[in-house]
Amino acid sequence: MTTQGTTTQGTLAWPLTRALATNPTGEAVVDGAVRLTYAQWGRRIHGLTTGLRDIGLRNGDVVATIAQNTYRHLECWVGIPAAGMVLNDLNYRLAVAELEFIVNDCAVRALVADSAYLEVARELKRRCGCIEVLVFAGDGLAPEGWVHWDDLCAATPLDPTHPDLAAITFDTLAAISYTGGTTGLPKGVMQSHGNLLANAKHMLMSNPIRPQDRFIHAAPMFHAADASSTFAFTFVGGAHICIAGFEPDLFARTVEAERVTVSLIVPTMINMLVNHPSVKERDFSAWRLLMFGASPMPIEVLLKACEVLPCSFVQLYGMTEAAPIVTSTQADDNRRGAAGEEPYRARLASCGQPVPGVEVEVRRPDGTRCNTGEPGEVHVRGPNIMMGYWNRPEETSKALVGNGWYASGDVAWADDDGYLFIVDRAKDMIISGGENIYTTEVENAIFRNPAVLEVAVFGIPHETFGEMVHAVVVTKAGATVTADEIVATCREQIAGYKVPRSVNVRSEALPKSGAGKILKRDLRAPYWQGKDKAVN
Repeated sequence: MTTQGTTTQGTLAWPLTRALATNPTGEAVVDGAVRLTYAQWGRRIHGLTTGLRDIGLRNGDVVATIAQNTYRHLECWVGIPAAGMVLNDLNYRLAVAELEFIVNDCAVRALVADSAYLEVARELKRRCGCIEVLVFAGDGLAPEGWVHWDDLCAATPLDPTHPDLAAITFDTLAAISYTGGTTGLPKGVMQSHGNLLANAKHMLMSNPIRPQDRFIHAAPMFHAADASSTFAFTFVGGAHICIAGFEPDLFARTVEAERVTVSLIVPTMINMLVNHPSVKERDFSAWRLLMFGASPMPIEVLLKACEVLPCSFVQLYGMTEAAPIVTSTQADDNRRGAAGEEPYRARLASCGQPVPGVEVEVRRPDGTRCNTGEPGEVHVRGPNIMMGYWNRPEETSKALVGNGWYASGDVAWADDDGYLFIVDRAKDMIISGGENIYTTEVENAIFRNPAVLEVAVFGIPHETFGEMVHAVVVTKAGATVTADEIVATCREQIAGYKVPRSVNVRSEALPKSGAGKILKRDLRAPYWQGKDKAVN
């Protein structure tokens, strides 16, 4: 057996190898009528080592995928890096222009798409000269000129000692996951095999998972948290239950029918679930753990979830740059907090303690550590921290500081037991429905309208999505523009979920500091008065 840092144990081949050795006849994936054991699933994934090479790919080539949650999408995460290639899982909510930038930025050679995104894939191939092959990851025959994913999986696997596979190490690039940038351009977070493998172990240590567990993939598979769950559950030989996407009734029916034991969804999904009338009719007796994160969790929603659902609740905090998990609450923290126990009651707003294997420090601007209860910038260090940003050396140098620390930009304080409380967001970022929205990007889109002189974009409260995008626009002298025209301008430039949901058009200048910086806090304050703006 090889050791960590060489081939098998130090790469993403290890989780599947272990599952095949310990639970070959156990159920690996369930996707509608499709049910595969680990032996059957492993044979498909191992076939990719040859199948991907048969279409001209080699170690280090980038393969993108755009698809709903399916067992084939899951195979992309497990199989593409293990075959030596680099996965770029595209956010299907982005506009084609945004996807075009990402595909060209990381020079995607093959694009995998399911039936829902055939036209998007065709358009990207027309726009992006780097794409050489289109791969169909759906049911039925592949469209003319496409290769079928199942044919790649059916190829004879390479011998594990093949030089191409032996060359994959702990430090080999496994995925490029794009996140928004403060310049308005997405940044490709480079995640090594070691980064993703380490964070899967961190999840297993902080929230023990058993081979008997059944995990439902309801959050989008392009999300970093779902990827971490993928490797963690494969490691122990647990079952992966796939649904195309989150819809409360579908989710509830699947949890009941498949005896789901563990899930990871965002707070807006929890809110929709606990307020759906069908929930009271479902048998959730097998469901033991619900993990959540990625956006604010109103305490009222958490308390209602504790009343309605039978499971334990675990809050996670992290970021794509950390692959992604940094902190986690304990399984009984929120239940005890909901019961009024202290200090658990106060910790309902906490995102937990650092997970085993990850260091967290809260620092002052001069780099010194903050005292207990003193707010500062969150810094993170561990084997899960990214290799850097793809083709962004300047931004990488700002994010990765001395001795391997990642400077998150998030502001938080910690209590005496190391529980972290996030109190502000990096660079005025908006989190709406679990999606990160960078205000600079929206502002740049609005400035495309010739009538605009000044603009400030920020988040305001929204009952369903936590926050929604609001814009204040100042027009040029003699010019006029309507809110609908501003929205139309944005829709041409950015994804729909980033477009302002409300727009205030005015002629007076925006408030500014002595240095000329727009004071967004003054504009934002009236909307948040009396509301909890803590971010978890």
